[in-house]
Amino acid sequence: MSENSSQTEIFCIGLNHEAAPVSIRERMAISESELSEKCSLITNEEGFLESVIVSTCNRIEIYCVADKKYECDLERCFEFVFKSNDFSDLDYYKYKGKEVLNHLCRVGCGLDSMVLGETEIFGQLKKAYSIAQSSGNTSKILNRLFQVSFMIAKNVRTNTKITRGATSVGAAGVDLAEKIFGDLNKCKVMVMGAGQMGQMVAKTLISRGVNSLEVASRSLENASRLAEELGGVAHQLEEGISRLAGIDILITATSSSETLIKKENVGPIFGKRRGRPLFIIDIAVPRDVDEEVSKIPGVYLYDMDALQRITASARARREEQIEVCEGLIRKLMNEHSSDRSIKGVDGYTEDGNDTVAIV
Repeated sequence: MSENSSQTEIFCIGLNHEAAPVSIRERMAISESELSEKCSLITNEEGFLESVIVSTCNRIEIYCVADKKYECDLERCFEFVFKSNDFSDLDYYKYKGKEVLNHLCRVGCGLDSMVLGETEIFGQLKKAYSIAQSSGNTSKILNRLFQVSFMIAKNVRTNTKITRGATSVGAAGVDLAEKIFGDLNKCKVMVMGAGQMGQMVAKTLISRGVNSLEVASRSLENASRLAEELGGVAHQLEEGISRLAGIDILITATSSSETLIKKENVGPIFGKRRGRPLFIIDIAVPRDVDEEVSKIPGVYLYDMDALQRITASARARREEQIEVCEGLIRKLMNEHSSDRSIKGVDGYTEDGNDTVAIV
């Protein structure tokens, strides 16, 4: 489809941790394995030419190139991709043109994150873009948009203090555990999930002095590999749940689409704890732990919404860096706007006759 610059535009539509609670975000979350298929759903829609989907624990976004006359279809597009009939009622955001690049740079720098300056989001953006690109859902415009945003975000991270003392969501969960228990070296801790987030949490726990670490995963092989690396003990998921009677802190970070721990799982074993409290920190989206578990006396459950409230004070102490970063982003965007390859993205069509300015 050939579109000229007066007809075609770049859009971003989405929501984050500030726009929707975890109970809504978890309904819309999609796994990494679904990203290419969902991108194709968008690209195959009439008037839509390119797409990238970003789905993380705190953010769900669509970046796309579309005919301007189809801008009114963005909300509908979001609803059918994420199976959300009430999206239009939510406090979502929408950007177009150069606003998209500015937003994408802010996201890549961690300025739009729950944990200000967190480093995970940069890798998550690169992964989402790579999946969309390899599945044929991006072309010259989004390719250049994301490449430029990565260059700018890397520059800002390197030349400001935004990442100084910053933590990841996983590390923020460990921070919470430290606030509750103080010294963690006497605590028995279990990490549920041996993927990227679980690995980060487990390694952070060891670096903070945890001596008794257990790792549970659907894949015993993955759990064993991580436990062996860190000097812990591995369990298959169901066995791990049965061992909660002896655990002080459980941090869940799986990529499961289903609830793993329910009230009926925890209730029967709680009598064996002899009154010892159990602290559960659920940093998964969708959530691993049913909120009904928090009704069991002696169980203290924290999910991403609770973590957001707890990290708010730390964010406030570092917000002076936001203005510095935003000034540098504007400067770098202006520098790139004079670059022909950015300004016109060398055109949309193969013959290079049609162009779409992104800055």
